[in-house]
Amino acid sequence: MMTTEAIQEGEPSDQFSMFSSQNSKIRYSYNKIREVKSYRVGELFLAYRDILWDDGRHKYNVSSFIGEIDELLLGERFSAFDQSTLDSLIGTLRQRGNSNATINRKMAALSKLLRKAHKMGDIHSLPEFRRQKERAGRIRFLERDEEARLFAAIRSRSEDAYRLSVFLVDSGCRLGEALGLIWNDIQEHRVSFWITKSGRSRTIPMTERVKEVIKLPATEGRRPKGPFTKLSQAQFRAIWNDAKAEVGLGADDQVVPHILRHTCASRLVQGGIDIRRVQMWLGHQTLSMTMRYAHLATNDLDGCVVVLETPRSDQPASGGEASVFSSPVTAPSSPTAVRKQRDEAAAASPKAPRKNSKAK
Repeated sequence: MMTTEAIQEGEPSDQFSMFSSQNSKIRYSYNKIREVKSYRVGELFLAYRDILWDDGRHKYNVSSFIGEIDELLLGERFSAFDQSTLDSLIGTLRQRGNSNATINRKMAALSKLLRKAHKMGDIHSLPEFRRQKERAGRIRFLERDEEARLFAAIRSRSEDAYRLSVFLVDSGCRLGEALGLIWNDIQEHRVSFWITKSGRSRTIPMTERVKEVIKLPATEGRRPKGPFTKLSQAQFRAIWNDAKAEVGLGADDQVVPHILRHTCASRLVQGGIDIRRVQMWLGHQTLSMTMRYAHLATNDLDGCVVVLETPRSDQPASGGEASVFSSPVTAPSSPTAVRKQRDEAAAASPKAPRKNSKAK
């Protein structure tokens, strides 16, 4: 029999060797037991932030999200992140006035971090992250006269900022995508975006306005790396805010540079471009993101007005003139019309000679 000392010291006995050889399915390991450590959310973020997120505004936002979550958890250390902790965290964020959309963004950052920590063995269990239901908010976009007034105010402050504004509204790209362009990304009549939020590159044709604004004015000195590399995000936003205040839009918190992307999408949909092409133009990862603009495609519903405004007595009866929505395949027919069509077809077809059944 195996002694207690042998078990404690990890020394296999003769009986153990014989037992293990006769029962080959049972295996015993003498590996060292790994120490279970605990971490704060902030510590995990410091360990993996440069691996999971590229430098830029998004990484800055994620840093803010994780910092807030670490604060709400009171710096608690954990080796397993359970469901009750997650539910409590979401409830606290909602009490703070966070919308479901904001909670989803914060939980997406936390989920990405915890999944990495779990994969690396830092924590040994994960909760179930469920996306909160978001309401479809109103999308603000610029009217033509608003664009003209705003762009004029921007141009009076900076020609480079004006060129960038025109490029953003006609290309629909994100501000970071435009600032990251280099001259090799612009070929003939097309521009390619390689540094994107979704990580997927895309190429779109340029409008005539865009072709003009990507040309730098003749100046002395070294040519910049790209058409808009002279500007930073902070500089452009400062010029934007001054200009929008000048034209009376200062109180509208939705008039931010990203509104130019919404404006481009809205104009495409209102112009009759189908949602799939709009998705490709904007570089949306999922079609659901583009569907936010689908309500602007009202041209397909114009026929409904004709039906509603036409008195019932004036509308064509069944089997008569086709309505604006009738289809030759699915249009219903009355029983009388069906019998009439069958009789007319029978009369028009030649009758086959009757065969004599009697043998000659």
